[in-house]
Amino acid sequence: MALEPKGRWLEQAHHCFSPFQGPRPDPADISLLVIHNITLPPGQFGAPYIQQLFLGCLQPDHPSLVALAGLEVSAHLLIRRDGSLVQFVPFDRRAWHAGVSVFEGRAGCNDYSIGIELEGGDHIPYNDEQYQSLAGVTRALFRQYPLLTPDRIAGHCDIAPDRKTDPGPAFDWARYRSLLD
Repeated sequence: MALEPKGRWLEQAHHCFSPFQGPRPDPADISLLVIHNITLPPGQFGAPYIQQLFLGCLQPDHPSLVALAGLEVSAHLLIRRDGSLVQFVPFDRRAWHAGVSVFEGRAGCNDYSIGIELEGGDHIPYNDEQYQSLAGVTRALFRQYPLLTPDRIAGHCDIAPDRKTDPGPAFDWARYRSLLD
């Protein structure tokens, strides 16, 4: 995996610019990687709804999507079930992925983190292609952003434990971390 020369975009990703992002208070302070999961509708994969959600054009034609219409959220990157990548927000900008959150006593994780969504659910095993892509992206981010280190990777559940459970018990942290070496 490689980032373009300015380190803002992943070369291997399909790029879709989300309106739900903004400037970082300190662009040099990218020091946390947050792992999420998402499936829309729940338990279904490959539908266009995740991309629609992050682009602000969700078509709520499934009952489970009605409550999400108009929600302003994004992530820097989505890793599909087949390992393919869709980038919505440049890494040097703030994506709206963490919400109310705290890491090591510091609030406002969106300000200093990169958010990566895995297409999946808390109790649905992730694919080998997803682990390989996630590890490749992580290594590229480590090279670009020196404050990102293996001990500065967290699940959404770790930074918002009263609200979130992702990436869930199906995510194999040991497997992922072993791929970073």
